[in-house]
Amino acid sequence: MLTVGKPFPQFNLKAAVSNDINDGFADIANDTYKGKWLVVFAWPKDFTFVCPTEIAEFGRLNEEFQDRDAQVLGMSTDSEFVHLNWRRSHEDLRDLPFPMLSDIKRELSQELGILDDAEGVCLRATFIVDPDGIVRHVSVNDLSVGRNPHEIVRILDALQTDELCPCNWQKGEDTLEAA
Repeated sequence: MLTVGKPFPQFNLKAAVSNDINDGFADIANDTYKGKWLVVFAWPKDFTFVCPTEIAEFGRLNEEFQDRDAQVLGMSTDSEFVHLNWRRSHEDLRDLPFPMLSDIKRELSQELGILDDAEGVCLRATFIVDPDGIVRHVSVNDLSVGRNPHEIVRILDALQTDELCPCNWQKGEDTLEAA
């Protein structure tokens, strides 16, 4: 699996960006949000049970990420058309403010090393990528356990201090001084 300190792979993927069949799709690549932090999170499958709880919470926290000059990108191996239909049919996903990337060929998922061997779908992986394209945080959950998007905001805050941050550190608290 791709780890901290490595360049995030180059990608160019179709995405569902709204609920409108006429203009609800876009091509999203690494340089689409050049100069921003990226929070890329993957989920196993659309039209499932745990996934929409995470996706909706990332959506509710989108302004928090924007305030930190970060762009959220969600991703699964489903097509952009499946993403669109899921957005349209699931009340909690209708107003998502971030793109849902389609890695239907599994190219990015394979480069990231996050495909579940048994199921062939993405694990619940999260990558925080700095504006220079370097991975600064990686976390992966089992298929059955949802992640905590609030913790991703906290980690982003800590990374953006470029300082030593102790356990449970919160934005606004003192950082550590090296002795």
